[in-house]
Amino acid sequence: MRIYLDRKFVAEKKAVVSVFDHGFLYGDGIFETLRAYDGRLFRVDEHLARLKESAKRLKIALPYALPVLRRLMFQTLAINHLRNALIRIAVSRGAGPIGLDPDLCRKPMLVITPRAFNGCSPEQYRKGLKVAIVSVRRIPSKALDSRIKSMNFLNNILAKIQAKENHSDEGLMLTLDGYLSEGSVSNLFLVKGRRLYTPAANLGILVGITRQAVIGLSKKVRIPVREAQLKPSDLYKADECFLTNTSMEIMPVVRADGIKIGDGKPGPVARLLHEAYRERVRLECRF
Repeated sequence: MRIYLDRKFVAEKKAVVSVFDHGFLYGDGIFETLRAYDGRLFRVDEHLARLKESAKRLKIALPYALPVLRRLMFQTLAINHLRNALIRIAVSRGAGPIGLDPDLCRKPMLVITPRAFNGCSPEQYRKGLKVAIVSVRRIPSKALDSRIKSMNFLNNILAKIQAKENHSDEGLMLTLDGYLSEGSVSNLFLVKGRRLYTPAANLGILVGITRQAVIGLSKKVRIPVREAQLKPSDLYKADECFLTNTSMEIMPVVRADGIKIGDGKPGPVARLLHEAYRERVRLECRF
């Protein structure tokens, strides 16, 4: 595999950054993960817009304009002969002396990493996932702007560790006030009485690109959707539950904290929306 690193493509084994890179030292950087379907990146402009917004909020100067970054990602697919893949684009503050002052780093570091990916297994969609509400709380926006998709993922990593300890596939974090926020790598949706509910953006969640696509599709298939403050009891009493992100698309959840969701099987709303999502991908990626 060839990685785009600091203005050139290099072999995977040679794709290394300095131990003084502030992304390594402090998690001082940003990233986006995109999915390629048949050689085309889904919602690439939305991902790049979020990357730009993250860079603005962290005051990191992107090394190239968005059209150039877009072209480089497609070049990364082409040079690796990949049609179906995940592409991770990351920009760190760059290398500099040890210290938190951003002015210590004069040149941001750009890395684009590809990985062959044909989607989650059909068995996962057929069986659904188990989730656990973890004790790790979502960092409030007043402490860390949730609109920044940063390299510092310790909050999410701790949630994932605890989920695995609970023999669950994903960990759901609560806000400090006890409301459902998001998973370690996913956004959350509940179905109740043919209505769709998802934690509100003002609860400090990262507003996912897939999440926004699902909200738009729900309106098209005439399923009312509401962004709300949801308690764990809402999850346990839901008719259905599913998670969204770039790689899993729309993944059903069948158990939460050992409690069966609905009838304990992936539900019809999740299936309907996943079919609509797949059709949207086909239309936008033209395959």
